[in-house]
Amino acid sequence: MSSIDSSSSNMDAVIFQRLHPKAYLERFLAEGVRPDGRNPDVWRDLKVNVGSITTADGSALVRLGNTTVVCGVKLEIAEPDLSRPNDGFIVPNVDLPALCSPRFKSGPPGEEAQIISERLNDMIIASKILSTSSLCIHPGKFVWVLYIDVACINYDGNAFDACSVAITSALQNTRLPKATYNEDKNQVTCSRTEKIPLELKAVPLAFTFGLFDSNQVINDPTSFEEPLLETTICIVLNNDSIISIQQVGVGPKPSEINKRSDHLNFTKRCIEMAKKRQLEVVKLLTNS
Repeated sequence: MSSIDSSSSNMDAVIFQRLHPKAYLERFLAEGVRPDGRNPDVWRDLKVNVGSITTADGSALVRLGNTTVVCGVKLEIAEPDLSRPNDGFIVPNVDLPALCSPRFKSGPPGEEAQIISERLNDMIIASKILSTSSLCIHPGKFVWVLYIDVACINYDGNAFDACSVAITSALQNTRLPKATYNEDKNQVTCSRTEKIPLELKAVPLAFTFGLFDSNQVINDPTSFEEPLLETTICIVLNNDSIISIQQVGVGPKPSEINKRSDHLNFTKRCIEMAKKRQLEVVKLLTNS
């Protein structure tokens, strides 16, 4: 009889969650926890496995809670742009297929995937993680093109943070074949045995926070929590430097939050928590 009562209670909770998601989340937060058992300021477990795709020139598999993304780097040789004869190309692309979540549809990349791709490209450029001049094989003739493809296998929120870890890890794992230019034949020969790592200059990582009910800061929101947030703020860091801060949503501005609650300034709090989390993630990547 008790098992039947328990099953009925669980069913009632699932129905209540679907019909009244905001009230459902409010009841959990009132007790200081979230539906997945975390406290509001706790991040999900992060796992990184590099070199998982043997057919790629560099790769990484990242699990952020139940959100799972895989990143592969493929190299190609191309002619440089006439206006930038010494610079190669870095081309990031994100795919959020229908298989990873019911919220996405089959077909060409949707709006959310395109936005994440653009944001990752901005992160790569702003952080100066890799100088495009280091991808030059021979000025004005041949350069390397790095195609960075990220595919989401399972989506449970905060894909951008997971993608930032995946790209950084995959680039750290990427090796360039030693390329030799033959001027007489105007062709490039690549070594099959001698490979060199990329000349990375930064370790950009993203950390996302959400604001719920005007005063509750939530770290690393899940797919259930994301649509209920008034505001999200994403902070991209490289060591102690802030690369970018992006705030999205119609919630109150940070200055208004400070006046209406006893919490510290929203942005300042998020930066402090992001820097603390960054140390943990960098340590994890170093040991991966």
